[in-house]
Amino acid sequence: MSSNSTLSDLAERARALIARPIRSRQTLMLRERFIFLNLVICTVFSVLVTGAILSVLVSETWRFFASEEVSFADFAFGTKWNPLIGKEKHFGIWALISGTLLVTVFAMLIALPLGLITAIYLSEFAPRRVRNFLKPLLEVLAGIPTVVYGFFALTSITPVLQWLHDGFNIYNAMSAGIAVGILCLPTVCSLSEDALRAVPQSLRDAAFALGGTEFDSSIKVVLPAALSGIVSAFLLAIARAVGETMIVAVAAGSRARVTFDPREDVQTMTAFMVQMATGDVSNFGIEYYSMYAVAFTLFVLTFCLTTFGTLVRRRFREKYE
Repeated sequence: MSSNSTLSDLAERARALIARPIRSRQTLMLRERFIFLNLVICTVFSVLVTGAILSVLVSETWRFFASEEVSFADFAFGTKWNPLIGKEKHFGIWALISGTLLVTVFAMLIALPLGLITAIYLSEFAPRRVRNFLKPLLEVLAGIPTVVYGFFALTSITPVLQWLHDGFNIYNAMSAGIAVGILCLPTVCSLSEDALRAVPQSLRDAAFALGGTEFDSSIKVVLPAALSGIVSAFLLAIARAVGETMIVAVAAGSRARVTFDPREDVQTMTAFMVQMATGDVSNFGIEYYSMYAVAFTLFVLTFCLTTFGTLVRRRFREKYE
């Protein structure tokens, strides 16, 4: 009885499949064309937005250099930046680049090694339960507002640094760099861990078959094989640190100068743009247009960094993959 009912059910399902209308080839082609058109529209929109931003930066930067108050040589090679205070104004971009690089260096000293070590542990050594608990917990750090990191650096990190050494100012580059490093830590950890886990298991098994330990497999086999993804994670973190705004605006200070002392206050390019955007400055003055010149310089630095990272990533990908 049960076999007869099963056969009848199969027969009914077969009749239903036969009776179901088959989609015409024309309908499928229209659907594929619609999807393709949407993809093209999204691509063109992204290109147009990028082009619009770049055109605004170029046009406003051209107005900055078209004025008689500043020359390109003074801007590109000068070390004094003082566009607001005093009768004699200086527009040497290296004063802002110095502060940006100083904060970025200390941020990467925190984010890159800690993020890579954590990624190797989560990918190769941590049990599944530990990994499923720690990875979302680390990614929560990326969702904290950056202004919170800024006040954390000002109220928590700076007092600890002043307790360790009396030479630290209230606003200093090291506390801002540490906070930016904590902000970039989830980026390095998450992307590096994904790159490590994407390495085929056969490479690990081959290392074990040759007598290697789990540490040998992780460091000598998996890490080189995932190097292109790790480099991408590092470059994304560096670009994130260079473009960070609120942390440096709150904790680093507002004194633009060329210095290599992390105990002193500095001003980054993004912090200067925040100062100009929120200040009482005329929209037709040279001070206002200097903000666009700084933004264009930041765009060029980021573009060069991205291009260099692409070349490095292609080289390692061809070598190991």
